Amino acid sequence: MSHTPVSELPYAHGLPPARGLLRARPEDFLVREDLGYTASGAGEHVMLEVRKCALNTVDVARRLARAAEVRESDIGYAGLKDRHAVTTQWFTVNLAGKSEPDWATLNDESLHVISVARHQRKLKRGALRGNYFQITVRDVVGEAALIDERLHDIITRGVPNYFMEQRFGTDNVARALEMLANKRRMRDRHKRGIYLSALRSELFNRVLAARVQAGNWDRAMPGEVMILDGSRSFFVAPSVDAEVLRRVSEHDIHPSAPLWGHGALLSQAQAGTFEQEAAAGAADICAALEHAGVEMARRATRLIPTELSWEWSAQDTLVLTFRLPAGCYATAMLREVITA
Repeated sequence: MSHTPVSELPYAHGLPPARGLLRARPEDFLVREDLGYTASGAGEHVMLEVRKCALNTVDVARRLARAAEVRESDIGYAGLKDRHAVTTQWFTVNLAGKSEPDWATLNDESLHVISVARHQRKLKRGALRGNYFQITVRDVVGEAALIDERLHDIITRGVPNYFMEQRFGTDNVARALEMLANKRRMRDRHKRGIYLSALRSELFNRVLAARVQAGNWDRAMPGEVMILDGSRSFFVAPSVDAEVLRRVSEHDIHPSAPLWGHGALLSQAQAGTFEQEAAAGAADICAALEHAGVEMARRATRLIPTELSWEWSAQDTLVLTFRLPAGCYATAMLREVITA
């Protein structure tokens, strides 16, 4: 099994109605984390709100560790953010038994510490409600009416919740396959985690792409594992009754696909058969993941942006603002509207 480029994955709404230039400058891609809570005000950790540009999350974590004279593992953050953007994100620093540095000394053109407060525990990966985006697309070529129509369709139906290229790096899938074929544990736990995540994401995209082609990526099938919106909770819907249809249409619950690992597939009936057939060509990979120590999980097949609005700041410049749940990619939505 090889990596399928995101550009080759099927579209849900048809080909994008426009072309445009993304990330012409870092400030064209603004991201702000929404943790869903505030610092506790006391504790051995310091929570910092940081705005960064031309740095990735790990770059910032290393700078914070050096400033505080702690290990990099003492730095916590909820999500990884791209260097090719201006992002506001949260970090924690474990200062148990240590004096607090002057964080203002870190400020420069690429990093600015906005706020500092004490907190009781380390930030964990994924421990955030979502992200707010403001994205500027320049040199847009396409009919504004068709772009507006596509965006209205996305508000109603959402888009396929694909993993995007950031997850796969240059060759993470190939490295994962090589690692599993050697049947030995990689000592670098961080790299091992990255490779396994990439492989699980590849399989998820494969199942989701099959659902897009079948036209059921945003509809429930009998035996579907339904995920509650804004939650990791789920339940199996043995049949698609009026109540399930209503909740799907109201974006209260979403169909899902597997993130492969050890444990039961959970889906049943038509949904279970569909998932097994979609992954049939990678049965050996599924088996290897089941023995790799990662647990079977689920991810929603559709992504519903909320608070989506847009305006034309010039005849060929489109500015979009919206909010996405944690773990979802803005580029998964943008690819249904704009192509480079």
